[in-house]
Amino acid sequence: MSVRVIPRLDIKGPDLVKGIRLEGLRVLGRPGDFARWYYEHGADELIYVDVVASLFQRNSLLDLVRETATAIFVPLTVGGGIRSLDDIRDTLRAGADKVAINTGAVARPEFIREASTRFGSSTITVTIEAIRSPDGSYYAYTDNGREETGLEVVTWAKQVEELGAGEILLTSVDRDGTGKGYDLELTRSIADAVDIPVIASGGPGNPDHVLEVVREGHADAVAVASLLHYGVLETANLTHDEAEGNTSFVRSGRAPLVRGIPLPDVKQRLIEAGLHVRPTEGGPR
Repeated sequence: MSVRVIPRLDIKGPDLVKGIRLEGLRVLGRPGDFARWYYEHGADELIYVDVVASLFQRNSLLDLVRETATAIFVPLTVGGGIRSLDDIRDTLRAGADKVAINTGAVARPEFIREASTRFGSSTITVTIEAIRSPDGSYYAYTDNGREETGLEVVTWAKQVEELGAGEILLTSVDRDGTGKGYDLELTRSIADAVDIPVIASGGPGNPDHVLEVVREGHADAVAVASLLHYGVLETANLTHDEAEGNTSFVRSGRAPLVRGIPLPDVKQRLIEAGLHVRPTEGGPR
């Protein structure tokens, strides 16, 4: 199986945002511009996450999903605020290929079974936002890492699989945006406990971190955000609408915590290490 490299775009209102440990969100630009750039430079899939959906009790990305689906032809997963079968139906009709659920699944685990039965397991991704406790164990959180669930992550991951989820998007809240690398212990514990694919998210600061989480963390795919977003800001001539959120960081010229790397360079590192990765040559597909 090919290792999938998946840009993750966290979205607040009309803006692509990025924070550290899912907090202190900085506006980086228009998500559609970044999505197009990633599509043209070899992204295997894309993930859109509405990071304020739980606050407003709804996902506000449907217009963006429709726009993306008409111009970008790689699989698109959409998450945030999806709590009913109607939410899933509307998101898929807008052009998403998969949905990612977290809060709705924790609140009522049977929702996973209902969703996978209605729409197919391959359509249902369950997000696990994990935080390490002082005793070294990991617990799942919801609402962008703000709300405790009391669910130990390996136990929850096994239950998620049993209920019919097609894959798991595993986010280390502790590592998110830090550039310190993925949490290999966390990722390996989940990947070794389930048979469905695990997408590792949170923490890469260089291409070697991506390689490590596949080889040592046993991840099936990698979600990458800061490492790619800041690379786009450095290389692409993107414009920023001053009316669309606080773009002070983008305009300041300050160096980000994570140095940006072009998406093709990340994939090339995996290829050089002997992993099977879809090549980026040839432009848009």
